[in-house]
Amino acid sequence: MSDFETLILDIEDGLAIVRLNRPERLNALSIQLKKDLLAAIRHVAKPGSGVRALLITGEGRAFCSGADLAEGGMSADRDMGANLIETYHPILLELAALDMPVISAVNGVAAGAGMSIAISADIVLAARSAYFLQAFVNIGLVPDAGSTYILPRLVGSARARAMMMLGERLPAEKALEWGLVYDVVDDDKLVETAITLGKRLAGGPTMALSGIRKLLSESDNNSYSEQLTAEAIAQRKAGRSEDCIEGVMAFIEKREARFKGR
Repeated sequence: MSDFETLILDIEDGLAIVRLNRPERLNALSIQLKKDLLAAIRHVAKPGSGVRALLITGEGRAFCSGADLAEGGMSADRDMGANLIETYHPILLELAALDMPVISAVNGVAAGAGMSIAISADIVLAARSAYFLQAFVNIGLVPDAGSTYILPRLVGSARARAMMMLGERLPAEKALEWGLVYDVVDDDKLVETAITLGKRLAGGPTMALSGIRKLLSESDNNSYSEQLTAEAIAQRKAGRSEDCIEGVMAFIEKREARFKGR
C-alpha cells in the first residue's frame, strides 16, 4: 500500500508486513511515523482487512532508534509526558489489543521506544548483528513506552534494572540467552525467516492464537483461580470455532488442518 509517508505496508497470504521507512534517520519515531504506524495498526485490525498476523520490521540499517530527538527542539517546559499519552500510548495499546499474533524482526538497533515496540511483539526475531538499548538514561530520561512493564517480565528485575540504569547495548546473542528474543538468525535471512513464520501464524487458528495472546497478558495480574476461569472462558469460545472443528477432524483423518481464521 502507498498511503503512508514513513512506512510500507504490504499484505500477502493473510500476513501484514509493516516496514518502518525512515532509513536515513534509523527509523526514528517522528510525528509522522507515529501517525502512520497507528493508522497501519488500525487498518490491519479492521474486520474486513483479511489480516491474520502482523510483522513489523525496519528498512535499512535499523529497526528503530527510538524517538526523533531532532524534531521539535528542546525546552525546559515541554511536556514529554503529554507527548507519550497522546502519540505513543495509542500505538502501544492498540498493538496489544490486536486479535492476531504479532512478530517483530529486529535488524540493527532497537533503542528506546523502538525497543519497546520490538519487545511488544509475541515473537521477537533478531538479526545476528542486532542489539537492544534502553537509551533513556543516557539523555537524562526514565524508560517509557511500556519498557518498565514489559522488560522485567521478559528478563527479570535484576537484568531490567541494569539495562535501564546503565544504558548499555544488549547484543542479539545475549538477548537470546536472557529470553528477550525467540531466535537469532543471520542478517541476510532475517526477513525471509520472519515472513515464513508470519505466514505460518497467518494460516493458523486465529481465534486460538488471539486467545493465547489475551490469556498470557491477563496472567500477569490474575490469581491462579482467576486464570483458570479465564482459560475456561477462552476455551469455550475457541471450542465453538470452525477452526477447532477443522483441527479435530484433521487430526482424526490424519491430514493437514486447513484453518480459515473463523
